[in-house]
Amino acid sequence: MNSVNPIRDQEKIEQMKKILREQSFRNYFLFVSGINIGIRVGDLLRLRVEDVRERSHIVIREQKTGKEKKFKINDNLQREIDGYVRGRDDDEFLFLSRQGGKRPLTRVSAWRILNSAAREVGLEGIGTHTMRKTFGFHYYRMSKDIAMLQKIFNHSSPAVTLRYIGITQDAIDESLERFSL
Repeated sequence: MNSVNPIRDQEKIEQMKKILREQSFRNYFLFVSGINIGIRVGDLLRLRVEDVRERSHIVIREQKTGKEKKFKINDNLQREIDGYVRGRDDDEFLFLSRQGGKRPLTRVSAWRILNSAAREVGLEGIGTHTMRKTFGFHYYRMSKDIAMLQKIFNHSSPAVTLRYIGITQDAIDESLERFSL
């Protein structure tokens, strides 16, 4: 499996949102929720309307770890949720497949949706895990709290978290360029 990257450029994030919103509100909301919550795509696709409607937190049992995790829903995401779930049944999956029935969107379909939009904005190395990595990258850039991000992601060490979010030599060089005693 190839490694995917976070989307570092805020303008590219906004372009992705615009393209996905033009496709459908579901596609847009998939991306927006993925980059604002930071859970794995498998856990995201299993969410139902009742998991997010009128909630302050999303509580899940992670598929990968089996651990229960609680994620805060920020005010901006709550407004998006309110619009997205209006008129929907509580037991519906948030991201319904268009292949009929009441099945959730598959990981492959989610990958196709994101990859298509990414190509339109000139991004490469994008996959479903990009949403989680984008959350992590921007959370770290905003907070500089690698210990908290490590806890959010349930990683074993800060080094794992830094590598995961793509803090590369370019970012290290940039930070050192401004450093002077």
